[in-house]
Amino acid sequence: MAEMDVDALHQHFRSILQSVPDAMVVINYQEQLQPGTFEHAVHYLIEHKLDLSVFHPKYRNEDTGRLAYDPAILLKIILFAYSKGITSSREMQWCCETNIIFKALSCDTVPHFTTLAKFVSSHSDEIEELFEQVLLVCHDQGLLGNELFAIDGCKMPSNAAKEWSGTFKELEEKRTKLRRLVRHHLKAHYERDEAETEAELDRDIRRAKTILSLDEAAKKVDRFLKTNRPRMGRGKRNKEVKSNLTDNESAKMTTSKGTIQGYNGVATVDKKHQVIIDAQAFGEGQEHHTLQPVLESVEARFRKLGIADNIYQQGTVVTADTGFANEANMKYLHERQINGYVPDNKFRSRDPKFQNQKDKYGKRHQNQPTTGRKDIIPAREFQFDPVNLTCICPAGNAISYQGKRKAENGKIRVHFEGRLLQCRHCTKKRQCMQNPNAANHRKGKGRQVSFTIEHKRLPNYTDWMKHRVDSPQGKEIYSHRMSVVEPVFGNIGTNKGLNRFSLRGKKKVQGQWQLYCLVHNIEKLANYGQLAA
Repeated sequence: MAEMDVDALHQHFRSILQSVPDAMVVINYQEQLQPGTFEHAVHYLIEHKLDLSVFHPKYRNEDTGRLAYDPAILLKIILFAYSKGITSSREMQWCCETNIIFKALSCDTVPHFTTLAKFVSSHSDEIEELFEQVLLVCHDQGLLGNELFAIDGCKMPSNAAKEWSGTFKELEEKRTKLRRLVRHHLKAHYERDEAETEAELDRDIRRAKTILSLDEAAKKVDRFLKTNRPRMGRGKRNKEVKSNLTDNESAKMTTSKGTIQGYNGVATVDKKHQVIIDAQAFGEGQEHHTLQPVLESVEARFRKLGIADNIYQQGTVVTADTGFANEANMKYLHERQINGYVPDNKFRSRDPKFQNQKDKYGKRHQNQPTTGRKDIIPAREFQFDPVNLTCICPAGNAISYQGKRKAENGKIRVHFEGRLLQCRHCTKKRQCMQNPNAANHRKGKGRQVSFTIEHKRLPNYTDWMKHRVDSPQGKEIYSHRMSVVEPVFGNIGTNKGLNRFSLRGKKKVQGQWQLYCLVHNIEKLANYGQLAA
């Protein structure tokens, strides 16, 4: 009888709750992480597969102060936010307050946005180790094929101003200009009488603020010049590259969307499931300097994780686009016996299938904004004598021989420059020079042209790679490169919303780049792996 009364009582309370529209519903946070979803994969990996002890030294707070957040919670929040295209730490904090999935991952806590931002910027080494752990899980789950690796880079701006970029000479000129402006405003300020009206007072205040701002900018440039050395490029001519006051490890790069100040995020992708096996950020505009470090990093990582002692000796194919091609890299691939396919920039022009491509589809980037360069008299209209190394311009004047230089393709180019007085008074100056006014001042230059001297030379490593890539087998293998690596950048850039790095410094930017690549790999585990419920 008592049991019947209890059952009736339960039924009575259930009917009451159903009749009340605003009754509280108890939510089980664990049930919000459904198997097969990205959030479930993140939660499962962090709780059951990954060792987060590398984060603990920075988060122990046993003696004094407020208890630190568990690194596992911060990781879950950041990785899930990145997967949804959320990069702002303030928005992450708001999501922890309002979004049920974020509440489930954060155990209903709300870390401050500064805590989230600091976690990303201060754990580059720990993030790299985490990247390797996830890669090992991908290997254990059978997601790596080790058949073909595709390498490519994506140039993105960072938290650095390109306006504060320049060579040391350009920065010295900027400092001189700023100091001259300060003196000009100070002189104008002292020459004026005391302000008599409110308008004059406002003008004096604005001028004083301008003077302080210009003076601080000049001091900033001065401090940089005194504490840094010029950055030298890694080309054959050892030319100085532009430094940057806000982030000197970043680089000024030219992209299809214009000039940026930032980093090149390079990723190496396995063909089988498009898992990223290596992710690095480089502060260099040229990609051919990055090939050897990337290949060595992959080899060392696979050896460390016990996947392969020497992955390249197993016949694994390595592909990269023309940006990674130069003689040094081809020599490296040949000497290390790496099964690589890296075409030069004339690869398509040698292929009969692409002979009529320009006629059919037009020139590449034909709708790009104009660069402001005008059509001038081409070098082929100059009379070049390769035997005597002389050159006659279209106006009939002999121009000065400037010397020979060896290009990266091994060919010799001879350079000529028009005599300053001849170019200054030449009637064809405006048709011959991009900037005719350059010949009008004492330190200017005349028209410059160069020609290639064809000499018989011995075969080099670039010729060896041309033979490999131009073969039917090479064309078939290289055709897989785009389908392997380009969707990865499409996923990270378009779906995840990564269009710029929010940090400064190569190490910090690399940590953020690896976090995004982690998100991509965890998605692969969620879609193709065997993660327990």
